[in-house]
Amino acid sequence: MFALAGLLVVIVSVVFGYLASHGNLLALWQPFEIVIICGAALGAFMVANPFIVQKKVLTMLPQVISGSRHNKKFYLQLLGLMYCLFQKSRQEGFLSIEDDIESPFTSELFNRFPDVVRDHEVVDFLTDNYRIFTLTGLPAYEIEAIMDNEIEQIQEELVAPSHALTRVAEGLPGFGIVAAVLGIVITMGSIGGPLEEIGAHVAAALVGTFLGIFFGYGFVGPAASHLESLGMHELKAYLCIKACLNSIVSGYAPPVAVETGRKLLPPEMRPSFIELSDGLKQYR
Repeated sequence: MFALAGLLVVIVSVVFGYLASHGNLLALWQPFEIVIICGAALGAFMVANPFIVQKKVLTMLPQVISGSRHNKKFYLQLLGLMYCLFQKSRQEGFLSIEDDIESPFTSELFNRFPDVVRDHEVVDFLTDNYRIFTLTGLPAYEIEAIMDNEIEQIQEELVAPSHALTRVAEGLPGFGIVAAVLGIVITMGSIGGPLEEIGAHVAAALVGTFLGIFFGYGFVGPAASHLESLGMHELKAYLCIKACLNSIVSGYAPPVAVETGRKLLPPEMRPSFIELSDGLKQYR
């Protein structure tokens, strides 16, 4: 919601300032300049980034407006899922959760937590590392080292969309200049014609420069920064799982294990101790 409000402030401020200076709003409507700038930026984005990064950008962009999918409800379900897994394996043995770990998306236990199940990457991270523990019996420090290496790679993947969009933002002013130069070329071809026509071509060329800078610094750049924040926010889910798994491997009780994970969550999304305690009661 705040991101949407910020975008509206950018648009209203620029448009109001322009109109207050007796500008003609229709003069800014140059659809072919927009086609040149946005089309060139999109093409460069597709050339510069592999398909997996492009797909990740498209997946994350709606969250700039709607907010992160990893909210307090998600984290309560994540902690509840791990509590259920730990409790079941402690009471009934590791074989009792084998089917749940091997087929989490069809597991009745996992599907009690729909928000978590929709995040396939988080579920895979949890099940893969819990499987390593149950099959190998490695000590806590070795399990932690394995998770650290994987989290390092995950972090690179999470910030890749932000870096890709940042490069687009940096290139947009240049594409605006390209559109302006093409407009000047058209203007040169109109030399000798009516002054009104020449003025209109020059104005269109200058609008190209304006749009490139406006899109780059007013929209795409801030969106790229927001994607980076979303990526770092999502990383907390993996760090939470790591802390919980490391605690359970070290021999802590399930309630203590999920509490160690809770403390690593973002403050604004972190369930309180009472909220977590009340949430876990329904799974006991």
